Amino acid sequence: MEIEATPLSPQQQAYNGGGSEQRAGASAKPLYRNPVVVVNFLLMAVGTVSGPLLFRAYFLHGGSRKWLTCLLQTAAWPLLLPPLCVSFFSRRRRQREESATEAAPLSLMSGRLLAATVAIGLVIGVIDFLYAYGLAYLPVSTSSILVSTQLAFTAVFALVVMRHRFTAFSVNAVVLLVVGAAMLGLNGGGDRPAGVSRAQYYAGFAMTLGSAAMYGLVLPLMELSQAQHAARAGAPVTYTLVLEIQMVIGITATAFSAVGMLVNREFHEIPDEARRFDLGEAGYYFMLVSSATAFQCYFIGTIGAIFYGSALLAGVIMTLLISVTEVFAILFFHELFNGTKGVALAISIWGFISYFYGEIRTNKQQSNMSTDKEHLGP
Repeated sequence: MEIEATPLSPQQQAYNGGGSEQRAGASAKPLYRNPVVVVNFLLMAVGTVSGPLLFRAYFLHGGSRKWLTCLLQTAAWPLLLPPLCVSFFSRRRRQREESATEAAPLSLMSGRLLAATVAIGLVIGVIDFLYAYGLAYLPVSTSSILVSTQLAFTAVFALVVMRHRFTAFSVNAVVLLVVGAAMLGLNGGGDRPAGVSRAQYYAGFAMTLGSAAMYGLVLPLMELSQAQHAARAGAPVTYTLVLEIQMVIGITATAFSAVGMLVNREFHEIPDEARRFDLGEAGYYFMLVSSATAFQCYFIGTIGAIFYGSALLAGVIMTLLISVTEVFAILFFHELFNGTKGVALAISIWGFISYFYGEIRTNKQQSNMSTDKEHLGP
């Protein structure tokens, strides 16, 4: 499998976290005809829908280890090793054919990019903990709507970090997403799970919203670090490099979570929790492995959707999957889906559509302007 033979063009070298049009030129044929793209979309769908549901099932059936669920979100990073090994050996074979003296580098990352990625990995570890804490006390349906506000924070931080320009559509999207979250907050307690106090509910609400805000900051920082790497190294950002970045983030965030588990002695509690688990020990460990695999599928699929398509395309898919997650949460956990939550979901989807429509319209205008300049050139 050759995953780096078709690098991004100079205009596409930054990893797109903010939503501007930077489509990878990895394939000349339509996206839906590319089997690699289809596989990435399927992985993204499986991870986005099943990850939160598995975590909620873990807490509902007797699980209570928040640092453990934090670790599970990145613990399956070794799944990235097989494609990276295939890429390395392919790169080494090509290097030998082109030059008998120079050896292929083991990694495509520069020292600066590695340091920036480790820092981002630590932030991801904090985000994972906040998300796990929130999901312990919130219904999946409420958590999903809160997570969808990430786009609003991404837009704001993209303006600050990457100097992305606000449009009327993006401002409208930010306002709508904030209103949707505020409606859920005002309705706090109306869908509070049994056994969860009001204080725990609001703590989970705040932490989930905090995780969305921090993740909204991480995406522009990832875009900035990769753009700076491309500028300094003079090399395009390839899918292999993006996978390497994801693996370093996974290792760092997992190490962060492991320290938290050691401090809180959660490693020693796992066997006892497994014996008390409602679904039995086998069901307990199966749920842990399934959760880790699901979240890694989400990360791999999202990377593929962004690289082969765009961040806009990945965001549209995630938006659609929020509704799917809502339906499954109602079916499996019999969660209350009242009118306020329905209106909040509709407002959030409206905000997403407004944002994406504005970005597509802006990018189309810029493309037309570039075409006109080419025609007017000497």
